[in-house]
Amino acid sequence: MGIDEQKEEREVLDSIFPEEITDISETEYQIAIRLDVPNIDEEDDIEPPTIILRVEYPSRYPDEAPRLDLIPPPNAPKYEHFDIQNDKANLLQSLEPIIEENLGMAMVFTLVSTVKDGAELLISERQKATQAVKEVEAAKVEEEENRKFHGTPVTRENFLNWSRKFKEEMIEDEKRRKEEQEAEDKKRRVAKEEIRMTGRQLWEKGLVGKIEEDDGEDGLDGMMEKATIEA
Repeated sequence: MGIDEQKEEREVLDSIFPEEITDISETEYQIAIRLDVPNIDEEDDIEPPTIILRVEYPSRYPDEAPRLDLIPPPNAPKYEHFDIQNDKANLLQSLEPIIEENLGMAMVFTLVSTVKDGAELLISERQKATQAVKEVEAAKVEEEENRKFHGTPVTRENFLNWSRKFKEEMIEDEKRRKEEQEAEDKKRRVAKEEIRMTGRQLWEKGLVGKIEEDDGEDGLDGMMEKATIEA
């Protein structure tokens, strides 16, 4: 009973997986399963992984469960979100209820579909988890950048510190302004004293006689003003 059903199933699988199926013996073969995995990262051009389901018929299959194994293709590149050595146990365990439900019927095609769906789901969940971590990190960076533009939040402590520093700066500015004003006034006094003429300079310019003819301080002030202008 089992041999005829095994041969019939094998012929059907040949028509479904003409390039993917490879015989190992009369009762054992393997099917390469290429996983359909979208690339979330546009810059990620790595080829999706392929896994191999190895099937061995016991003499009483399909009334008895087939012996199964999952292996990677030879020289398969490492894939970030999937490792058949680490994920094999979970994937094979997920096939146990499918096998129980299909005892007495050809089930290899259903097993292939279940393995494919389970592996793709694992990869999809891990991709989403990785993407979520990247989004959280990007959000942190964006938040940090926004803080630079929004400044420090105003609190009572921040305001008091700002107010104290502002008053200290105002006092320093006023002190500096007074010092600059005093320095400017001193320069003006020195310049004015330099302009004043001595008695000898007045005599040399012929202004001494004019001083005697002028009365009091008014005459002297006028003479000094003239001397200043001529100088």
